Amino acid sequence: MAEETKKVPMSAGLPEMPEEIILAPPKKVVDWKRIFFILLGFGIFVLFYFLPGLPDATDPSGKIFRLSPTGKLSIGLFLMAGIWWIFEVMPIGATAIAIGVFQTLFSIRTAKQALGDFLDPSVWFIFGSVVIGMAFTASGLTKRMAYKMLDVVGERTTMIYLGSFIVTAAMTHLMAHTAVAAAVFPLLLAINALYTDSDQPTKFGKGLFIGMAWVAGAGSIVTFLGAARGVAAAGMFKEFTGSDIGFFELTWYMFPIGWLMVFLIYLVIVFCFRPEKERIVGLREKAKELSRELGPMSGKEYFVIVTVTVVVALFMINSFIPKPFSRAGIVLIATLAFFMSKTLTVEDLEAIPWNIILLFGGAMSIGFCLWQTKAAEWMAVHWLTMFLNANWLVFVLGIAFFVLMMTNFIMNVAAIAISLPVSLVIAKYLGVAPHVILFASLVTAGMPFNLLIGAAPNAIAYESKQFTTGEFFGYGWIANAILMVVLMVFVYLIWPLQGMPVLTK
Repeated sequence: MAEETKKVPMSAGLPEMPEEIILAPPKKVVDWKRIFFILLGFGIFVLFYFLPGLPDATDPSGKIFRLSPTGKLSIGLFLMAGIWWIFEVMPIGATAIAIGVFQTLFSIRTAKQALGDFLDPSVWFIFGSVVIGMAFTASGLTKRMAYKMLDVVGERTTMIYLGSFIVTAAMTHLMAHTAVAAAVFPLLLAINALYTDSDQPTKFGKGLFIGMAWVAGAGSIVTFLGAARGVAAAGMFKEFTGSDIGFFELTWYMFPIGWLMVFLIYLVIVFCFRPEKERIVGLREKAKELSRELGPMSGKEYFVIVTVTVVVALFMINSFIPKPFSRAGIVLIATLAFFMSKTLTVEDLEAIPWNIILLFGGAMSIGFCLWQTKAAEWMAVHWLTMFLNANWLVFVLGIAFFVLMMTNFIMNVAAIAISLPVSLVIAKYLGVAPHVILFASLVTAGMPFNLLIGAAPNAIAYESKQFTTGEFFGYGWIANAILMVVLMVFVYLIWPLQGMPVLTK
């Protein structure tokens, strides 16, 4: 006998209905904004595909730079990827894959070149830096560091900002800013967990992680150890001019501007992301209690400290030896050590944020694409020759701004390598000393404030899920404006007082 369906009374005069009512599935909402930006990016690429050609660029010496068909397509791909990254039309790692796929499909470069860049040594360096950060967390060092810092800075959320930023910037004087961001990131996650139990983004969370990314860049310009760009640029500068830039000479000129930017970034973060809570009541006592619960340092914690110390020492030695080791090889020593010692396990390997690794693979691919097709060189000459008859200060700031924009899309070393030869040629016509061009370029190359691919700390901060790529892009323009004003003051006033040659006539 069939089971009787239970009835429930409805309002008078209406027929009875079954208790279990099958509801219609919710209507799917079409994300027209996402579709629009997908089509916009692809439309720009198609436009560059069908453009008959773009004007040649000519430098002051009369050398002509023609844009090849593959160079034209690489610029279109560059713009398409930028739009898709900014508006997050799909995961940022998937957009990175699209960069390699489009190069292959449209014969911009071979598959081996376009996809091989995803395993470039720079990508492996970022991988190794992320693993170092994971080791800090797995060993318990992250929580210990977080609780100690909170005990020092206290309960005021604005002071927590300041303490976090100072620690981050100071560490970049001794080790690569990518490794610093990877190590500090879990520490900031621990701090944010003490601020709120919610998974939803907060103003405090946005400020904490965006600020970390920005100050990591500002601190990294102070020494040659903060990033590869300084060593590479100094080598190029010596080749072009015959002048060498010493270890302490770099720090003498960069320390004031680097640390001024750290504190100005702090003020910007406080202004834009004033925390919802003025203080976290009882935080200091809670931090002390949690620190006591951790007990004495474990063998794993000591092992991580020793391993990272060895890696930092190798980086320092590497800056002074004639034939330096690969930076990626050095940082991967730590990766192997952590897995051999079982500080990390296979579960940790599977938990690596591959979205970020793919992002930087795509960044390397588009960077090499612009470089090898000569598109980047063509853009640099077109931009810099606009300043042929400009005031010397405007010319220097124009170079710095070009590097600032390019370093958001391609490797900062490549941005300098593209602009430095052209700008040094034009500088002779304007009587501008080469030193000021190099140092101004190094300042802006270290602080890409707009896009995640501009620097590894930006992408690492994004993993916090506290902000969107659009927010990072938008607020970055405030930091850009402040940076350019600060640089203008240093170029015109502070650096000459410190002894930097600015003009040759």
